[in-house]
Amino acid sequence: MHEFKVWAPGAAKVSVKAGDALYAMHGPDGHGWWNAAVEDAGPGTDYGFQVDDDPAIYPDPRSPRQPNGVHGISRVYDHRAFAWHDEHWQAPPLAGGILYEMHVGTFTPGGTLDSAIERLDYLFELGITHVELMPVAAYAGDRGWGYDGVALFAVTENYGGPDALKRFVDACHGRGLAVVLDVVYNHFGPVGAYAGKFGPYLTSRHRTPWGDAVNFEDRGSDEVRRFFCDNALMWMRDFHVDGLRLDAVHEFVDRSAIHFLELLAAEVEVEAATLGGRLVLIAESDLNDPRVVRPRAAGGYGIDAQWSDDFHHALFTVLHKEDGWGYYSDFGSLEKLAKSLTHVFVYDGDYSKYRRRRHGRPVEGLSAHHFIGFIQNHDQVGNRATGDRLERVVGMDRAKVAAGLVLTSPFVPLLFQGEEFAASTPFLYFADHDEPEMAKLVSEGRKREFAAFGFGEQEVPDPEVRETFERSRLNWQETGEGSHKEMLQWYRALIHLRRTSVSLNDGDMGHIKVRFSEEDRWLAMERGGVQVLVNLGDMDANFEAPGGFRVALVSRGGVAGDGGRILLPPNTLAVLSSESEQESRMKGA
Repeated sequence: MHEFKVWAPGAAKVSVKAGDALYAMHGPDGHGWWNAAVEDAGPGTDYGFQVDDDPAIYPDPRSPRQPNGVHGISRVYDHRAFAWHDEHWQAPPLAGGILYEMHVGTFTPGGTLDSAIERLDYLFELGITHVELMPVAAYAGDRGWGYDGVALFAVTENYGGPDALKRFVDACHGRGLAVVLDVVYNHFGPVGAYAGKFGPYLTSRHRTPWGDAVNFEDRGSDEVRRFFCDNALMWMRDFHVDGLRLDAVHEFVDRSAIHFLELLAAEVEVEAATLGGRLVLIAESDLNDPRVVRPRAAGGYGIDAQWSDDFHHALFTVLHKEDGWGYYSDFGSLEKLAKSLTHVFVYDGDYSKYRRRRHGRPVEGLSAHHFIGFIQNHDQVGNRATGDRLERVVGMDRAKVAAGLVLTSPFVPLLFQGEEFAASTPFLYFADHDEPEMAKLVSEGRKREFAAFGFGEQEVPDPEVRETFERSRLNWQETGEGSHKEMLQWYRALIHLRRTSVSLNDGDMGHIKVRFSEEDRWLAMERGGVQVLVNLGDMDANFEAPGGFRVALVSRGGVAGDGGRILLPPNTLAVLSSESEQESRMKGA
């Protein structure tokens, strides 16, 4: 016997088709819910709902499995049937973590969660602590980035379905790796979004880049908020994921007394206490508002961390200049890079030329560990016209400098798959919208977007053709070849240093000092017993080497030291350390 439930507050009648039979449902109750107990139904039963006089059978908005894609009917799934092996698992703290962002479909030739398991030992040996999966919720078509999910409680069958995700998480935990899952709560995808057939999940009172906004504050919003909170808790409880990355929370419009983010953080805190584990929430936000990560007790939303876009923009634009590229026009100086390293937000109340208004507010009294630092991620690579990675744009030497700054910065570092070996494969924007008109709009829109930057139609890969997806798969043979092997060794050394250094794991923003010369293009960052020296100029840069410091790492040859000075050639980074071997052992080296 299985009890079917669905929220359809405006319906006059609802039926459930379970197997070959149609059953009238009872309802609605005071909150708009309908239910029906079906004696012969259980795990494996296919089902769908019929609303009012519409003869179509629609999938469940909370469907646990969509075996035939998002347009097919749902299937009852028993979360209790999976045999877990992680009963003693405890996730490492995010504050000391190294995150690795992964797109399952392009990470391995197999493109599934099971095939990704084959590379987990590599990630562990690299020094990764948290694997961050791009969205796995079911979406239309057989390939995509995952941000157009429509069946948010179901794992896409393209990656192997729900059991495959559980096998992946179980395998990660068995190797000491935590799992963070990217979820999208700011919109539904444009194809296969049937939730709107049942209730007001969206509201026309507010607009987002994807259309109507999610209904977090209008009529019926209690159950919409419950839908997304239940979704978050499901991933943590039933799939054992250790945290969620919340996509583009700046597109949430919620003027409720308790903001949705605050509600979610409070419920996740209770779930963590119940499960006896460590759960984290990471937000993507371009608001430059520290309230997102400020504790709830201090009047914030209580999210654990957020991506630091200002750090990325400031770092990228001192490595490479691209005229006319939107938000990059607000950056481009070492002064702004220094501010991002010492104050997190470059725009913390200052006027933004790009936005044509003042933006942000200062970060005060917060650890740098509330912020995620990176030089590459799926957006910053994939949203380029040709998906070119950093090494292709700035060259090997500057890409090494960038990696060095990310992994010695005060922020929690994040790597994007393949950057650690300077992958030659691009990461392109790709999709597979199975509605011809939608596919045409996406293809044409992509070409128009980059025509403004001087790209011809033939230069911008068509996101809807399979070749664009196939070109984005990592080539793992590269890890043992030439410059790719060299870059991988550099990342391994940096990660080892990061994870074994007391100073580099200190999140106190007051303990960071940065000096720079805009004219000569050098920067020096002091973090306790570690100093990071960078030369991005055209000439050698001469730095003082304080007594008691040794050269721990250099990004390239040609570095010279004599008489308390150190000479760095152009496009070089050096790390000096005064920390003792005993301090390293205390960190677990």
